[in-house]
Amino acid sequence: MNDTDFRLDVIRGPVAPEKFNARAIAALTGNPGCARRAVLDAAAIDKHALAQHLGYPPRFGMSEFAIARGIAFETFVKAHGCAEVLALLRDRLGLPVREASYTDLNSVAGRETLQARCLRSRQVLAQAVRAGDDSGTLFDHPVLQMTIAGHQVYLEPDLVAFQLHNTLFHVVEIKSFPIIDGRADPGKVSAAATQSAVYVLALRQLLAELGADPGRVSDEVFVVCPQDFSNRPTAARVDVRKQLLVLRRQLARIEQIGSLISALPPGLTLDLRIDAAGVARRPVSELLEAVNRLEPRYAPECLATCEMSFLCRTQARGSTAALGRSVREDLGGIETISAALELAVGDRDPGDHEREAAELLQLAQTLREECLGGVA
Repeated sequence: MNDTDFRLDVIRGPVAPEKFNARAIAALTGNPGCARRAVLDAAAIDKHALAQHLGYPPRFGMSEFAIARGIAFETFVKAHGCAEVLALLRDRLGLPVREASYTDLNSVAGRETLQARCLRSRQVLAQAVRAGDDSGTLFDHPVLQMTIAGHQVYLEPDLVAFQLHNTLFHVVEIKSFPIIDGRADPGKVSAAATQSAVYVLALRQLLAELGADPGRVSDEVFVVCPQDFSNRPTAARVDVRKQLLVLRRQLARIEQIGSLISALPPGLTLDLRIDAAGVARRPVSELLEAVNRLEPRYAPECLATCEMSFLCRTQARGSTAALGRSVREDLGGIETISAALELAVGDRDPGDHEREAAELLQLAQTLREECLGGVA
């Protein structure tokens, strides 16, 4: 164990590291400049429990109805050997009927452990790489592995399709949000693309370990959703190259977390001091002081992806960061809303680094006054 690993263990405290999944890894890309998030993820800390104890529990997630709807839709499209999905992929990938096959990897000889399923998934995917035209086309819930901050992570894509004619693997993600008149919610599509990019990266790592070309995993994934207002599935091709670039950059940042860790006070820990009854006993004020050593980079988008977002939003109140990334970038160097307002009305002389932003603010103030004057 090196010094960074030791420090991360101290920060986490005497509890088991939190397990990553594809959603958690995808969320890393949401705010790559946040040191707080980077350290918490590298230390594999339970951010939900941390935020809960601090009095700022997260308020995002799927409702029970949405979860049930998603399970029902996936069950429907995967029935009879993924017949519905296979029909869609035949059209999109050109899979001939005689070469279609299906491998269920939800369990291995009655065992459902991730380790057993991961080993079997590796075997059948290795066979598909070697076999060429004799290989299968659909692999249901294969288990893949990635290493995140020194921890082995198991990942389960919904499906991996194998295109026979040009030997490409395609990740297939099944989602319950609808595609209506050929359009879907952009935010949900973006989230699905980022999550699928995690699977693409993991599958490419597996092919590299098998001595195969990682490029055989396509940059395009298929997102299968309900069509219009029915339960009938449709499939959309999504290019995830952009998401892969962001994902690689953020994972590399976590692997190089040593520089952030070295700047923290020795002995800093976020241990909740869980007692035998499972109750956190760490004084909130003491824990908050430790958390505040980790510099946040709040943006409103954090509310949908990060468990710490409500604490960070409270701490960012009055800052330009709380108004969003675009505002923060336009007002670069102006940290507070009060300073921005003073510059806008001329109550404060701008510094050298504030002149450009001050001109924009004063122009906006002039336009506002003209508009309000016109209404009056």
